[in-house]
Amino acid sequence: MTASGPGSLTTHILNTAEGIPAEGVRVELWRLDPEPAPVAEAVTNADGRAPAPLLAPGDFRAGRYELRFHIGDYFAARGLAPEPRFLDVVAVAVGLADGRGHYHVPLLCTPWSFSTYRGS
Repeated sequence: MTASGPGSLTTHILNTAEGIPAEGVRVELWRLDPEPAPVAEAVTNADGRAPAPLLAPGDFRAGRYELRFHIGDYFAARGLAPEPRFLDVVAVAVGLADGRGHYHVPLLCTPWSFSTYRGS
């Protein structure tokens, strides 16, 4: 496992209920090892992307992380979230093994479902 390197972590959120980028979603990044600790926070732009990498080259350390997508607030602001919210904060735990690699974690979501994968 590479301790650190020029790798990066980015994200992109798509509102698949309306077929648009999800602008204004708060995203938190937590490092899980050795104890959970916040690393970065961002709000997605008009393209549904965090405006900068959540882990930029030079800050990247291989390890276990969790992305927390606050989609409940986003869908509530759009008048689409039921009360109580079916999904509020979507947590995606990922292992980033290659300190030189680029990791992209897209989230496709509705008020009732989500899907994610390792993008490019």
